[in-house]
Amino acid sequence: MSSVYLKLFSMPCLSLRTYLFLLILVSLQGCTFSRMIWYNFSDITDYKIFPSRPLEKSEAPFYFHQRTSTSTRINQLDTDSLTKLLEETPTVAFLVIRNDTLLYEKYFQDYTDSSIVASFSTGKSYVSALVGIAVDEGYIKSVQEPITKYIPELKDNGDFEKITIEHLLQMTSGIKSKEKYYSPFSHVARLYYGKNLRRLLKNLKIAYPPGEKFEYISLNTQLLGLILERATQQTMTNYLQEKIWTPLGMEYDASWSIDRKKNGLEKAFCCLNARAIDYAKFGRLYLKKGNWQGKQIISEAWIEKTTDVTDTTRGNTWYQQYQWWFTSKKGNFTTNGLHGQFIFVHPQKNIIIVRLGKRSGKNIKWYKVFEATAAKL
Repeated sequence: MSSVYLKLFSMPCLSLRTYLFLLILVSLQGCTFSRMIWYNFSDITDYKIFPSRPLEKSEAPFYFHQRTSTSTRINQLDTDSLTKLLEETPTVAFLVIRNDTLLYEKYFQDYTDSSIVASFSTGKSYVSALVGIAVDEGYIKSVQEPITKYIPELKDNGDFEKITIEHLLQMTSGIKSKEKYYSPFSHVARLYYGKNLRRLLKNLKIAYPPGEKFEYISLNTQLLGLILERATQQTMTNYLQEKIWTPLGMEYDASWSIDRKKNGLEKAFCCLNARAIDYAKFGRLYLKKGNWQGKQIISEAWIEKTTDVTDTTRGNTWYQQYQWWFTSKKGNFTTNGLHGQFIFVHPQKNIIIVRLGKRSGKNIKWYKVFEATAAKL
C-alpha cells in the first residue's frame, strides 16, 4: 500500500465514508491530489519536498551596514510593542533597513539569519523583474506582443493571440482559473503540486476578453515563466542567477523549485527559496530604481512603469502593477506571498522591510504595520 493510502488510514477522525471518498479521489486525481493529501496545506518549508534548481551565492557579497550605538531615531523601533507583536504572530524574520543600514533584525520560532524560507507569491515580483530585463536585452521585443508568439500551442484554444504579455503582468488576461488554495481541483493546486506544468499550460481556456478586468490568478505568472524560458533559451533560474542573484551580491545559496527533475519547469508563480537578508536586496534594487552600485540591472523605465499607480486604463487596478502590490497611491509598494511573505519598499524614506512567517496571523494587516514602522523613522 502506498504511503498516501497509509496516511489516509492513519487519520482516526475520518469516517469510513470519508476514507472511501478520499481513496476514490486519490485514484482519480493521481499525483497532484495524492501529494496535496500527504503534505496537507502549503508551508514555508516546502522547498524540501520539491525538486529544484540551485542559485549560487555571490563571490563578492553585498552587506548592509550594521546599526551603531550612535545611530539616531532608531530606538523607537526597539519597543516592546513591535517585538511583542512579532513574537505573538507566526513571524520567523523581520528586518528594517534604512539608508542601507540594518536597523532592526530579529528572528523567531527557532529561525535564524541563515534559515531558508519559501517565497510563495513574492516570487512573482522576481518574474516581473526578469521580464523587464528580457525586454531591456531584446529577448522580448515588447510587452504588447501576443503570448502565442512564445506559446504557439495555445492558438488552438481560442483567442489567445489577443492576450499580450502585459495582460499577464497586469493580471487582466481573462484566462479561466480560480485561486482556490484549499481545492485539489483548482489550477493553483495543480500548479503547486503538479509534475508536468508544460502539459497543464496547454489546456487553458479563456473566461472573458483580455483587458476587461483585474483578476489575480497564478496561471498568469506561470505563463510568464514559460515565456522567459523560451525567449531567453535558458532556464529561469539560470537567468535569475546571471542577471540578479550574482550582481546583487547575494550572501547565501538559494533555489527555485521545479515541477520535476528531468526537464523541469520553475514554479514561476511561487517557490523561490532564500534567506531574509537576500530578499531585502531585491527590495533595494527597486528602491534604487533598478540601479545597483552604479550598474543599471533593470532599466529605470521598467521600474517607473511598474510603480505607476495612475495607469488603470486597460482593466488593471492601481493597487497591483506588474506583479507588485501598492499599499497606497503615495508610491509605497510590496511583494505579497502566501502566509505573509513581504518585501516592503518605502521610496520616500529610503526604507526596506522584510517580513517572513509561517502564517500571516489573524486579523493583522501587515502593510499597516510596515507603514507605522516607517512613520517612526
